[in-house]
Amino acid sequence: MKALQNVFKEIAGKHGLGAASFVGIAVLFWVIFLIALPQVAMLDYSFRFNLPASEVGGPQDVYTLENYAYFFQGNDGTVNTLDIGILVRTLIAAVFVTCIDIMLCYPIAFILAHSATGVAARMMVIGLIVPFWVNEILRAFAFRVLFGSTGLINGIGMSMGLWDQPVDFIRADVALYSGLTYAYILLMVFPIFNAVEALDRNQIEAARDMGASWWRVHWRVVLPVAKPGIASGATMVFMLTAGALAAPQILGGPSSLWFTQLIYQWFNESANWQRGSAYAVILLLVCISFVMMLMRIFKVSIGEIGR
Repeated sequence: MKALQNVFKEIAGKHGLGAASFVGIAVLFWVIFLIALPQVAMLDYSFRFNLPASEVGGPQDVYTLENYAYFFQGNDGTVNTLDIGILVRTLIAAVFVTCIDIMLCYPIAFILAHSATGVAARMMVIGLIVPFWVNEILRAFAFRVLFGSTGLINGIGMSMGLWDQPVDFIRADVALYSGLTYAYILLMVFPIFNAVEALDRNQIEAARDMGASWWRVHWRVVLPVAKPGIASGATMVFMLTAGALAAPQILGGPSSLWFTQLIYQWFNESANWQRGSAYAVILLLVCISFVMMLMRIFKVSIGEIGR
């Protein structure tokens, strides 16, 4: 609370009391009405029975753990390996996409921060941002066309003699992972860029002058500075990938059911909002727990991520 007061005073000192009040009210409205209350309502739904509208509020409308028990045991009382397996596969896929984004975005962010200057830097930023002017759904369909049996990738591969028959990239989930990796690339690039930009280039030159190889310079000098940015980007990419729905629906193969698709089915196809809410709460808690565990392992605090 004291930190918030200090931020309010800082904004008021720089931009006036009116601007500080507007920002404070806007943030408060956002947090309460668009984040907290919907989550509380969903949590309440998750502990309710799926009743007809005429029985809501009646004697049958009581709290229950049935929706959570179903995730673990199903209807027959045995372990619900299907839904648990889908959740595990979703988390593994989210980790994979996050790792790919880190490997792709770290060199881009470093070059943008310490190598590219002038026109080259501006062109790199434009090249990163402009494609994201296109709607996410359209980009997902573009990836489906690109990786389709008659798409550009298969066309080039067969014309070069790399393979004889079209490769089913959709069924192999190559299109899905590529689309998700691309969808959140900016959320990884700019946090790393923001962290690496603060690094004094003289430190890099000093390490090079002392005979350190490039990989050692990055491991001992750059990565410790970039760690908060990597953690921030990885958190956003992991959470958004695990919670993605459009890309798995469009690019996913027949055997790559995403956990969010299960939630969607409970809400829309089964009209069971209570069980859908329970599954959404489970996904949220598992993702938060996983992120907190990794933060503890890599010794990164929330304050460092929020910088």
